[in-house]
Amino acid sequence: MKKVVLAFSGGLDTSFCCIYLSKDLGLEVHSVIVNTGGFSEEELTQIGERAYSLGVKSHAVVDETQNYYDSSIKYLIYGNVLKNATYPLSVSAERVSQATAIANYAKQIGAEYVAHGSTGAGNDQVRFDMIFNTLIPEVGIITPIRDLKLSREEEIEYLHKHGVEFNAGKAAYSINKGIWGTSVGGKETLTSHGTLPEEAWPTPATSTESRRITLKFENGEPVALDGNRVGPVRVIQELQAIAQPYGIGRDIHVGDTIIGIKGRVGFEAAAPLIIIKAHHTLEKHVLTKWQLSWKDQLAAFYGNWMHEGQMHDPVMRDIEAFLQNSQQTVSGEVFVELNPFRFQVIGIDSPHDLMSNAFGSYGEMNNTWTGDDVKGFSKIFGNQTMIWHKVNAL
Repeated sequence: MKKVVLAFSGGLDTSFCCIYLSKDLGLEVHSVIVNTGGFSEEELTQIGERAYSLGVKSHAVVDETQNYYDSSIKYLIYGNVLKNATYPLSVSAERVSQATAIANYAKQIGAEYVAHGSTGAGNDQVRFDMIFNTLIPEVGIITPIRDLKLSREEEIEYLHKHGVEFNAGKAAYSINKGIWGTSVGGKETLTSHGTLPEEAWPTPATSTESRRITLKFENGEPVALDGNRVGPVRVIQELQAIAQPYGIGRDIHVGDTIIGIKGRVGFEAAAPLIIIKAHHTLEKHVLTKWQLSWKDQLAAFYGNWMHEGQMHDPVMRDIEAFLQNSQQTVSGEVFVELNPFRFQVIGIDSPHDLMSNAFGSYGEMNNTWTGDDVKGFSKIFGNQTMIWHKVNAL
């Protein structure tokens, strides 16, 4: 029997795929789930038990959390990437990491096929297909849900025929949780005007007392929270646990899908938004205006290209090299105040702060030039524009 690696979540679609791939296509199914920081050990155990109950030959858990940070999240922080100035790419970056891990696993076990449960409606089908075609072009791609176009009821009926019981209940909201944020989809996000009700958010807003935290960055990476040096992954996780109960980081993103339509998705991402805002504030103190300008331009492209699944385009490595190099002086502490449904960056402390009083105080005095110097500079700096207006005066 030929091997197929199935990206498995334990839900209806991938449960259907398990049976269909083995019973109808006669393949040896090897399921795999990629953990990017969104699953507990108990959940992973239950998903594994589910896979084996469906008759898979093997089931594997690939913990990609640290590599997800190292290969993607780190650069999203360096670039202060928020798609459409709103969304921290919670799902899109995660899917790229998961697809890459699944491709590597398929190579590892020598599979002839790889399968996923994406439908024909969204971004994930493109991300998975494109990364599989890039990294394992010799491996065939099977997408039963997309190809068969079955309804939910038809999938459940098929499973029942093969002796598999499945709870027909459908959750009111679809939740996708990862270390870099949680997405929330429901009937409200299918319209242009709906807003998610309080009960839709996975984390209840229960914290009411103001709290100040300190984030420490070294070369652009968040390495400590409130003086506890735990490393970037733990900082993200611990900050999320502190800030999410404030209701911080909730929003609805409106964006362009890869397949050319507009879409809305709710998300809660307290830690990503706080870290990006804190990091950006620190950068404004320690980088020059042209470093900031070019970073903004390259980071916008980087975020869009990652969102569209193009993480393995070599230009992404080039941009990462630029972003990495720009972080040499992005070290210091950032002070943040948390309040219900909002946060504020209070200030920073860094040995690289370019607001050094040794060179003067903004709006008051300068130690390196005189007023006459500025008069001459202003004439020279605006000279070409002055000439244009004289030549082209109407």
